[in-house]
Formats: sequence, C-alpha cells, structure tokens
Amino acid sequence: MTIEFTKYHGLGNDFILIDNRATSEPAITPEQAVKLCDRHFGIGADGVIFALPGQDGTDYTMRIYNSDGSEAQMCGNGIRCLADFLASLEGVAAKTAYRIQTPAGVITPKQEADGRIRVDMGIPLLEAGQVPTTLAEPDQKVVNTPIKVAGQSWDVTCVGMGNPHCITFVEDVTTISLETIGPEFEHHPAFPQKTNTEFIQVVRPDYLKMRVWERGAGLTLACGTGACASVVAGVLTQNCDRTATVELPGGCLEIEWSELDQRLYMTGPAERVFTGRWEG
Repeated sequence: MTIEFTKYHGLGNDFILIDNRATSEPAITPEQAVKLCDRHFGIGADGVIFALPGQDGTDYTMRIYNSDGSEAQMCGNGIRCLADFLASLEGVAAKTAYRIQTPAGVITPKQEADGRIRVDMGIPLLEAGQVPTTLAEPDQKVVNTPIKVAGQSWDVTCVGMGNPHCITFVEDVTTISLETIGPEFEHHPAFPQKTNTEFIQVVRPDYLKMRVWERGAGLTLACGTGACASVVAGVLTQNCDRTATVELPGGCLEIEWSELDQRLYMTGPAERVFTGRWEG
C-alpha cells in the first residue's frame, strides 16, 4: 500500500494531510494512522487529516484521526492546514474560501492577503449537555464551577466547539505539569466524551497565554479550538475582551468572539513542511 502525503503544521500542531478526494472513506485505518503519527517509527504528527469529497453542497469534507487512533470532530489548526493543502491541490483554480463539512458542522476557512487563514469557527456551545459535561444540568452553563482533579480543586469553565473543552485560569501556566494533570482532566468522569483542557494565564484583557492537553493527542504546541474556547471562557468569567491574542507554545492566534452574531473567528498561519510517500 502506497500513500502520498503532505506534512503541515499550524503553530507546531502538526498533521499528515492525505488527498482523499477520490473516495468518501479515509484511505487508511485508525491503526495505520497511529503508525504514521509515531515520532520514532513513523512520520510523526499529532494527527492525520483526510481531504474527502464534499457533502450537501460543501466543497470538501474533513475527517481527522488523532495520534492515538481516535477520531476528532474538529481541529482549528488542522482546518487551516487543510485549506492551504486544498489550494495547493487545485492550483490556479483554487478558491480563497472553502465550505468544509466536518463532524462538528460546516466550517469556512478563508485565505487573507497576508497569507494567514481566517476561519469562521461557528457559535460556541455553552450548555452543559452540548459540551458535554455533567458538571451542571444539561441546559445550564458551566462557568467557574469547582471540580476536584487529582486531589486538587479547580474552577473550570466548559465550552463546546464541536469538541469538548475545559478551561481553567491560573497565575502562571509554566508551573503546570501538563503531563501529570492533563490525562486526569481528559479522563475525568465529568466528561463522558473525555475533554481537551486549557490552562490560561491572563497577561492583559486582550492577551492570554495558553497551554493545552488535547483529547487523543496529549501535550501539543497549539490548539485552535482550544484558543477559541479560552477566549469565550475569558469573556464569560470577565477575564478578557472579545478580541484577544492567544499565545501558545507554538506561536500566536488572533481570536474574535463577535458580539453581533456570536460567531468565533480564528486567524493564524498554516505551514507546509514536506511531501512524501508512505509504504504501508
């Protein structure tokens, strides 16, 4: 089995992109994705992204296998990489914007004049049943709600971005041992579909520092949906403005939560690293 691929990263959150436009099912299995993502015995990545044919009037469909073989509903850094990948596949016929079907709904990335990609990430889900989490009644918000994790009490705010996010604000993100506490949050029984966890330090109301433990991928350098969810949590807890820069270990994202239509907009880079062929 031979698979041609392109390696991308969005602020160090790295992916293997596969042109899967000829069929509606991913070209490889989740087990093969785990092998591809292995940083010692494979190509190395946080996940594998497939560019599939569009559905219901969309241009394309995106599916993602995480590095552990689980399937992600959505990935903000990944969809920016996919948008650039699609433009390279289409060449001179490339659009500046695409409507992409994802398990989390239709997402629209758009190429900006400076080369960055701005993505309409949709409206965040704030009810506990939508996130989902059992930290509140299904129709209630989870804002600054206490939870005990690994014997310690944390105040958390939960936001759904098509995938679940649990956000907590801390004095200094560099003091958090993500390798220890991250898995405890991810597998906590209050999150029936597990969770991504963001630890946020407020530098200014318009500038946040973030570290993340991603569901199914672990410690990563960036998480686009997490940056969006963190700004929403910051607004709900009166910690930040509706427009803010989020600094991650891999770089910065610009996030806007529109007061007009409640939609979230994320702007950031997508970088091609190399192309190759995998003999599976």
